[in-house]
Amino acid sequence: MDRKFETVISRRVEKEIKSLRAGGAFILRIEDTDAERSSSDMVTGILDGLRWLGIDWDEGPEVGGPHAPYFQSQRLEQYRAAVATLLESERAYRCYCPPERLRDERERAEQRGEAWQYDRACLKLSDADRQARDAAGSPSAVRFLVRDGHTSFDDAVKGRIEFDTANIEDFVILRSDGLPTYHLSVVVDDVEMKVTDVIRGDDHISNTPKHVLLFEALGAAAPRFAHVPLILGQDKKRLSKRHGATSVMEYARQGYLPEAMVNFLALLGWSPGDDRELMTREELVASFTLDKISGGNAVFNTEKLDWMNAQYLARMPVTELASHVAPLLDTELASSPIVRDAAAFQRLLELLRPRAKRLTDFVEQARPLLASAVAYEDEAIAKHFPTAEMSGHMAALTSALDVASPFDEPHVEAVVRGTAAERGIKAGTLIHAVRVALTGRTASPGLFELLVLLGRDETLARLERLVGFLTARHSQLSKAA
Repeated sequence: MDRKFETVISRRVEKEIKSLRAGGAFILRIEDTDAERSSSDMVTGILDGLRWLGIDWDEGPEVGGPHAPYFQSQRLEQYRAAVATLLESERAYRCYCPPERLRDERERAEQRGEAWQYDRACLKLSDADRQARDAAGSPSAVRFLVRDGHTSFDDAVKGRIEFDTANIEDFVILRSDGLPTYHLSVVVDDVEMKVTDVIRGDDHISNTPKHVLLFEALGAAAPRFAHVPLILGQDKKRLSKRHGATSVMEYARQGYLPEAMVNFLALLGWSPGDDRELMTREELVASFTLDKISGGNAVFNTEKLDWMNAQYLARMPVTELASHVAPLLDTELASSPIVRDAAAFQRLLELLRPRAKRLTDFVEQARPLLASAVAYEDEAIAKHFPTAEMSGHMAALTSALDVASPFDEPHVEAVVRGTAAERGIKAGTLIHAVRVALTGRTASPGLFELLVLLGRDETLARLERLVGFLTARHSQLSKAA
């Protein structure tokens, strides 16, 4: 099939790309005619986000193609030529109404509880009136003349949709500043770029009849439209900045994997028709069809995204995982002997993996093990070192571990449990205390694995450091008492 797909960069871009299984081309256009909302940073964010997701475009910025340029701000002549054609064929007319008049009329209609539509005041002007206004330099926009009757289109998701054109006002296609509106620019681009399929959000359904009318007036066949459900926040309101991340790359910075992100997004409002949730990009492309898109809006559930990301992390080869985590470490952590030893670093990641949902979780969990000094949490000290006797228990364990041989998991476990028995305390009490000595926290991966990973010298140093900290702390408390 020779299909070309237009796509608007949005939270649904991954689903639109799946339509390329039809064998078409993906065209990336940058809608930047609104100078106040457009910038080079915006474009960079779009391109970086797509590349991070692994989505490549066949035509567009930095790639080129037969329909360049792909920035709408560089296609103004094409839009103005289309406007001239519509004016000549009397499918459009100039509107000289000042914004203040339109605003006042709209407000009065709203106060009456009525829907407001432009009254075609400028359509009724004589040629002499128009010439006089043009000669006087009066600013003017251009409105599309909506014909009487009905217009319809076959939506690939929702079926046939029909509109009474009496409910569509003569909408502006060229502003008084000479810039095109969205309606004009996308239709002209679709015609010139030979776009056959447009897949976009439900919020564009009200725009589509206007576009169908424009295609008709320009003598071009309308593409196939498919309107997909919107993505909502967990409060069931449209996803926006208040729900969290504000850009695709923000999810990268938060520690999500692009493969997991694509998998998660693809399943928002779409299902492969079975129970599969974890799907490769190739499986998604092979399974995607428009008829499997659900009718209702989807909810962006961060907990589900975290779960899915954790599944991808759990299945990732440890060497690949190390290549993702290492760049996230700051200078101090990266200089740790464990990080410099590839095998030890990979072992550490294996220990941390069961509790990690994002790449950043590895950094947070590894920090106390890689930092040169352990920072003890007040809660951990208060909970596991309620009395001065714990210092003696820790000192005894330090001596026992000093002679443990070999220093492997079975032997260090036996030493810890044996010391607890000799000191008349529960093994769990000593295990929790040692965890605080190694990490400063109440939670960590398996203790005996950590002891071996850190090695005898570092383990003894941390135990001795905690004993010194406890001794000084109890001394200060005694003086205060």
